[in-house]
Amino acid sequence: MPESGLDLLATGLDRFEQALAAELDAVASGASVFKAVRGEYGSGKTFFTRWLGERAKRRRFAVAEIQISENETPLHKLETVYRRLTERLTTPGFPPSALRPVVDAWSYALEEDALAAGASEEELPDEVERLMTARLAEVSRHAPSFAMALRGYRAALAAGDEVTASAVMAWLGGQPHVAAAARKAAGVRGDLDHFGALGFLQGLLTVLRDSGHAGLFVVLDEVETLQRVRSDARDKALNALRQLIDEVHSGRFPGLYLLITGTPAFFDGQQGVQRLAPLAQRLATDFTTDPRFDNPRAVQLRLSGFTLDSLIGLGLTIRDLYAGGSSNPDRVKSVADETYIADLAKAVGGALGGKVGVAPRLFLKKLVGDVLDRIDQFEDFDPRAHYALTVNAAELSEVERNAAAAATADDIALDLP
Repeated sequence: MPESGLDLLATGLDRFEQALAAELDAVASGASVFKAVRGEYGSGKTFFTRWLGERAKRRRFAVAEIQISENETPLHKLETVYRRLTERLTTPGFPPSALRPVVDAWSYALEEDALAAGASEEELPDEVERLMTARLAEVSRHAPSFAMALRGYRAALAAGDEVTASAVMAWLGGQPHVAAAARKAAGVRGDLDHFGALGFLQGLLTVLRDSGHAGLFVVLDEVETLQRVRSDARDKALNALRQLIDEVHSGRFPGLYLLITGTPAFFDGQQGVQRLAPLAQRLATDFTTDPRFDNPRAVQLRLSGFTLDSLIGLGLTIRDLYAGGSSNPDRVKSVADETYIADLAKAVGGALGGKVGVAPRLFLKKLVGDVLDRIDQFEDFDPRAHYALTVNAAELSEVERNAAAAATADDIALDLP
């Protein structure tokens, strides 16, 4: 999936735009927001989060997308979630991990502010220390070691000790097993734990704000995996999620937009949110009305997935984008006309047991790789005469394979009219 230009591919998301833009603006002004997105597998949850993340980046947000999983990133261990956040942290100017560039920009901003306030070169270190103490005062109350590590990092850099600076930065990012000598030099001890993680998140938000970022947009993706873990770990994870929601709503994390994704079964089933009544209350949203009237300001958003019409619309958008870069755009548009794209969309949906909602990935792959590329390269290629859709089980995702099972076990060959 592309990481930019997602507005061009967005279909059916315009109904959310105004409310989400207002929420991002509020977070940029110092508020905090928690949001949940629900949808079946293949409904476009990941696309939605990256689309919204791209919009956040345009507003100078830092962004991090985290996959929740029992083995790699268990939700009930917030120190691991924080570590993944720093590993995946990206900004408009830096790819993951952008933690060190963010901290370096923060240090530079402190020096610039000190100089702007009239500090001389001799007074600069003391003035920067004073500014750092003032801006981290609230963080120091909850996570004094975060502020100490920042000072240790700056001191190591000033001394030209890159090994210690890198190690302290790793510790700031929540990495375990940092060398004892580096921790001692920074005046910190031990590894980050579950409770310290929330304080470190506060510290990171402060550093982001002071280094010129509008806020932090964090996605916890595939939270429904909690349903498959042991009951004790599941209960701890659900309670950690409730704690995160409460902390966001309490105002502890100004500048944070926290988004989770999950299936309807996770939000509505007894192995998910409903297992913890306080969490269910916080996420309660009315979905009994027509989806057209869903409230985009509610804590939960519902993604209905693709219909045949929206799949055709996406196909036409992709065709037009492709034609824009083709040496023969008129031929691309005339051969792959709306009727043909509709026929291909129907055929791909049929190959997946009629489940159009899970078809976009496969449809776009076939449209671009099998049809548009050939039209562009071969003047006498006519997909109606020279191409038959073939879907092999090996090229399908698990969700697509399950959908296709209703129609076939292995291969499907469909001749398009």
